[in-house]
Amino acid sequence: MENRFTVLNAAETPEFRQKFKIVFAVLLIIFSLLLIRLWYLQVIKAQEMKERSESNSVRFRKIEALRGVITDRNGVVLADNLPSFDVVYMPSAAKDHERMLERLQIMYQRKNLQIDLNRQIPKDVRPYLPVRLEKNVGMEKIAVVEANSVDLPGLFIDVFPVRLYPQGEITASLLGYTGEVCKDDLESGRADYALGDIAGKYGVEQVLDSYLRGRNGAELLEVNVHEKEIKNLGRIDPLPGYNVIMTIDAALQKAAWQGLAGKAGAVVALDPRDGAVLAMVSTPSFDPHLFNLGIAGDEWNKLINNPLSPMTNRVVSGQYPPGSTYKLIVAAAGLEEGIITPHTKFFCDGTFTLGKRTFRCWKKGGHGHVELHRALVESCDVYFYNVGRLLGPDKIAKYARLFGLGQLTGIDFPNEKNGIVPSEQWKMARMKQPWLPGETISIAIGQGYNLLTPLQLANAYAAFANGGTLWQPYLIQRIETIDHKPYKEFRPAKKGALSLSKNTFELLSSALWGVVNEETGTGRAARVPQVDVCGKTGTSQVIGLPQDPRARRDKRILDIHKDHALFVAYAPAKNPEIVIAVVVENAGGGGAVAAPIARQILEEYFRNGKPKEEAAIMAQRPRQEITNP
Repeated sequence: MENRFTVLNAAETPEFRQKFKIVFAVLLIIFSLLLIRLWYLQVIKAQEMKERSESNSVRFRKIEALRGVITDRNGVVLADNLPSFDVVYMPSAAKDHERMLERLQIMYQRKNLQIDLNRQIPKDVRPYLPVRLEKNVGMEKIAVVEANSVDLPGLFIDVFPVRLYPQGEITASLLGYTGEVCKDDLESGRADYALGDIAGKYGVEQVLDSYLRGRNGAELLEVNVHEKEIKNLGRIDPLPGYNVIMTIDAALQKAAWQGLAGKAGAVVALDPRDGAVLAMVSTPSFDPHLFNLGIAGDEWNKLINNPLSPMTNRVVSGQYPPGSTYKLIVAAAGLEEGIITPHTKFFCDGTFTLGKRTFRCWKKGGHGHVELHRALVESCDVYFYNVGRLLGPDKIAKYARLFGLGQLTGIDFPNEKNGIVPSEQWKMARMKQPWLPGETISIAIGQGYNLLTPLQLANAYAAFANGGTLWQPYLIQRIETIDHKPYKEFRPAKKGALSLSKNTFELLSSALWGVVNEETGTGRAARVPQVDVCGKTGTSQVIGLPQDPRARRDKRILDIHKDHALFVAYAPAKNPEIVIAVVVENAGGGGAVAAPIARQILEEYFRNGKPKEEAAIMAQRPRQEITNP
């Protein structure tokens, strides 16, 4: 054993000594560097360190309250909170703010990290109020700040909640977004807020902000020279916001979004039994997460200058000519005023002449002799030209207002528009001009001055579908505490009633059923197996077209000037549970474009074992032959 040890040792001695010298030298260098660093801190930086240690080491920290969670009617989360790790600066910890920022940037560059400072430190900054420099930083930046706390006085990492929208763009125009309160917000009436507070800026987030925001907390901390906590001097715990349960069905919301498939337009679905909103989709939309970190100026300009207006909720703010969906109202007016009966016939050869002007039916060659039921099923324009001429603009306006058109629905949502229900008085007040006979012909088929929102259209048909009750649409079921205890319930509110006869309801219901289910109906694309669907197609012109047939064919129409496609439906026919209004901008015919979207939503609604209505036999009342007035 001794011999073996001697041989091995003798063989390794020179190499071992060389390695030992190298290791010793490295250790000596490291130790020297530590001594130099210590000397630097104790001698060169002694005065600075002394000043920092003797300075007021009190830090005020605001504790942001968690916003309430927003869910759909089935508990699907629509808005939640996500922790954000932010770089925060305490101005009292350093004299030269700009130098400190330069240091931070240099340290980022050494790690090849992108510099993304949200703001500069203001000159009039309060020493003990923190400034949030960067939001939602990654682990690499967190490591840089934490590892270099000595050289970055006043910088620390704070946890800050930001909003998470699992559905993204699908619910953006409905829920809105949150952002920091700015000076403009304070000047516009948000007196109970402070600069930097998080508030709802649009949609439901804005409308229910007082419930969702909660109450911020705060704490006063004593910290050492490295901004590490020594002692908690006092704390006020934050109070989380209330949770909001909406009437929205997330599955229907998604189906509506997929149905629009990137087209500009709007879809709204209501429960006709109480006015609850089941879906509200507007496209194009936007990414609500852009606002969490403070949206960049170029991104904001891109959004607000987009000609397709992604920041506008078309369901409540978009105003469109209703097209042939308006024929339900004209038909109801004609029946109730005694202008027509179910068997009143008019002859349609494809044209209608008034004075020197010729108005055309959508069907070239016309429908021949047509009565009310078929006129609605096949959407004959000439039939309603005649009815409109006999009614006049004021009687049409009377019934349009009865259906809730030309007025706010009352939904608790920002920027709702009134629409327009034209009349002789309206035109004189608006334009200082008398009403022209040709204008009556246009409004009789939902063109001309007529304008309505998709929500108004859905609500009007909901009132008809439920037998006459005009509800005020609503979006919120209830508000709960964080531990799911009820705080506030929202109940349906009646807004008006359709004073139509039972006979009128039955006749028109039968016709709307025929639109979808009869072979000549214009809404056949909305059929759903084992579900009786009623509906009405509509196509509204964006620009006027020449009367001459050849000129009409030759006219080149830009995409932005193409017709809007509309469709409104309810189902089941006998006991309706859902009403859907679809508007697709510049897309063509309502039966071809809008009706299939409604079908997709209906299929989703009736997919999960909901009771199917038995095949309806839509009985028609006995007809009486009369002479056309």
